[in-house]
Amino acid sequence: MSVYKVPLEQNVLEAAQERIMWTLETLPRVCVSFSGGKDSGLMLHLTATLARKMNKKIHVLFIDWEAQFSCTIAYIESLREYYADVIERFYWVALPLTTQNSLSQYQPEWQCWQPGTDWVRQPPEDAITDPAFFSFYQHGMTFEQFVRDFADWFSEKRPAAMLVGIRSDESYNRFAAIANSHKQRFADDKPWTTLAPKGHTWYIYPIYDWKTADIWTWFAKTGKPCNPLYNLMYQAGVPPRYMRICEPFGPEQRQGLWLYHVIEPERWAAMCARVSGALSGGIYAGQDSHFYGHRKILKPDHLNWEEYALLLLHSMPEVTAEHYRNKIAVYLQWYKKKGMTPFHKRSMAISDRAIFRRGDGSAKYY
Repeated sequence: MSVYKVPLEQNVLEAAQERIMWTLETLPRVCVSFSGGKDSGLMLHLTATLARKMNKKIHVLFIDWEAQFSCTIAYIESLREYYADVIERFYWVALPLTTQNSLSQYQPEWQCWQPGTDWVRQPPEDAITDPAFFSFYQHGMTFEQFVRDFADWFSEKRPAAMLVGIRSDESYNRFAAIANSHKQRFADDKPWTTLAPKGHTWYIYPIYDWKTADIWTWFAKTGKPCNPLYNLMYQAGVPPRYMRICEPFGPEQRQGLWLYHVIEPERWAAMCARVSGALSGGIYAGQDSHFYGHRKILKPDHLNWEEYALLLLHSMPEVTAEHYRNKIAVYLQWYKKKGMTPFHKRSMAISDRAIFRRGDGSAKYY
């Protein structure tokens, strides 16, 4: 994988338009993955505008997470109507999907649109709520698995494109997703394409080289509609890196949870009743504290790291603690196989045999 970024001789807007035009001309079926956020919103604007000029049709995929701001839903509906002449099918998916809940150790995952629960809001009448609509759908499947299987299903076993609005500047993982030299490209001069696992669909990343400033500059200069939630977040002092629109309970997204209480108190009350840890997340996630230990964690001075690890394990629900005991045991076994002495054994006397065991009392590897 290359770790270098090579500047192009054209600006990012021209490059993105060129990539989208190539996609519309080359692949017969094109779908835009849309979340209602600034990146995918810009990508939908660019793609739909070019499709109009080229007399082409596109599809749009939107995953409805149930617990979403009313202004986000209204924004999505407005773009669907605005580009109705070029959108052949708008897949508004409101099916039970499992995703991360970073607010609770008791419910580390949650399922949107879970049957038998009081939903935060009702899906639109034309949303896809029938599990039989997609042949690949399995109840409660993860979001990641759904979008992978959707890409193959959408292709109809023919060449197709899924336009994804990720940017390499957002995180190392997203940079690696594009820069990884082991991934198959449509062509050597199309580094912004990768082949989906099933081999029919191409993932297209037309704005992979845009920066956050480029996104906002484009919206400012064109006057195209953007999700008004960003204005509310800005006015509330939410840092740009924490302005997330998609699933609300992830490590990054939880930073803006408290806004629900201010902007939509009734919806916030429903979210607190619906998802474990939502109330505490609304109180603490937006603060500059170590409540959630995200990226940076401090231990008490009177404990060493192993003692602190034991304390944390003891404070967890047994199922969660067992999950991490097994992970730590794998880590220690890796050190053992490599002939390396784990750091905790160099300065601490507590035996890992006594610490990291299964719930039934048997050790994972020892």
